[in-house]
Amino acid sequence: MSGNGTLLELRNIRQVYEGRFVAIENMNLVVRVGEFVALLGPSGCGKSTLLRIITGLQRPTSGEVLYRGQPTVSVNPRATIVFQTFALFPWLTAADNVEVVLKARGIPRLVRAARTMDLLDKVGLDGFENAYPRELSGGMRQKVGFARAMAVEPELLCMDEPFSALDVLSADSLRGELLELWLEKQMPTQAILMVTHDIEEALFLADRIVVMEKNPGRVIADLPITLPHPRNRKAPAFLQRMDEIYALLAGQTQPEAIEVGTPPGEPGPTRLLPHVPMGDVTGLLEHLAESPVATHDIYRLADEIGTDSDRLLRTIEAAELLGFVTIGKGDITLTPLGETMAEASIQGRKDIMATRVRRLPIVAWLLTMLQRADAHLLEADVIETALEWTFPSEESQRQIATLIDWGRYAELFSYDEERKVFYLEPARTAQVPKE
Repeated sequence: MSGNGTLLELRNIRQVYEGRFVAIENMNLVVRVGEFVALLGPSGCGKSTLLRIITGLQRPTSGEVLYRGQPTVSVNPRATIVFQTFALFPWLTAADNVEVVLKARGIPRLVRAARTMDLLDKVGLDGFENAYPRELSGGMRQKVGFARAMAVEPELLCMDEPFSALDVLSADSLRGELLELWLEKQMPTQAILMVTHDIEEALFLADRIVVMEKNPGRVIADLPITLPHPRNRKAPAFLQRMDEIYALLAGQTQPEAIEVGTPPGEPGPTRLLPHVPMGDVTGLLEHLAESPVATHDIYRLADEIGTDSDRLLRTIEAAELLGFVTIGKGDITLTPLGETMAEASIQGRKDIMATRVRRLPIVAWLLTMLQRADAHLLEADVIETALEWTFPSEESQRQIATLIDWGRYAELFSYDEERKVFYLEPARTAQVPKE
């Protein structure tokens, strides 16, 4: 599909929560008629927020949303969203779930019944029109969601990770069917804007990939994808683009990266802990250590380890933060410390982790607070409240969960789940440096 007309334009979009947490900064984007655009980035970079802003479900703090050159100030009736969850009414049949949106728009009964059957046929659900959601597989339920979205004949179809709740085979099948409808112009949509954190998915479907990073969410690259359809995921050109995009998102190891950031509540940015279990980090190090080559292409690791690109990149970020790997030009290499960690005994790994984790500003801050507290004990709510001066509530909760996992692994402190308290055991209080 091709076309030069501008359908959507975002100008200097900024989203701030609670007056101080910047979620999106200086976001500019153009979507033209005939384009399939993927917004690609890690969890928490503001992709889903942007979709709500684009469709008018949320107003940005500042900036302008233009649709066909005109500012939008309310819900855009010419755009619709397919969500990652199926969002079907369980008491309605597949046909009724599609027809209900047409009824809400005042479409006559005979017209909406005919349009519903045509849409269900297009998405491959002919014969299942009288089935209830509980009778359908995940992929079939999402097909109903697509049919319902197309029923209102949107010019702009927005999709918020529409395949992430499906199993691998169902997701692959549905991607192919959506692409067929789009390329063969069997849908009224003028452009598609898809949010995803899956690099391979974006590269398989999109004409352009807009790459975002977080803290705050912003564009770091806008990549045209000229690979012809159907795209072969194993083709050298496809793999080369994968490598380039992984390199963008993984970044490059900087000297003394572990020291970047300040403790919560102090001037300057506090570096977030990647929300990933420590078991994933040790698993990655073991995999790298067992390989006969010293340097590995990051884009190959997702398949080798059996994980998605978002989780892999968070795991790599954690390993880099702790000094176990270095990153450069889409490649990952174990450091001597990483090799030692991979080969160490269980207790040896804990000792190494204790040394590395306690150097992180946010961990050192927590250890100092516990050292000063009565009985060296603090309720999780107290820690969360303190973190909320630096991070939004949802992120504070993720940081708490990661602190618990990393701190337990390194045996730096303990956590009582029943009482929701952090505490230092007597043998550990002397290990916390006093200021």
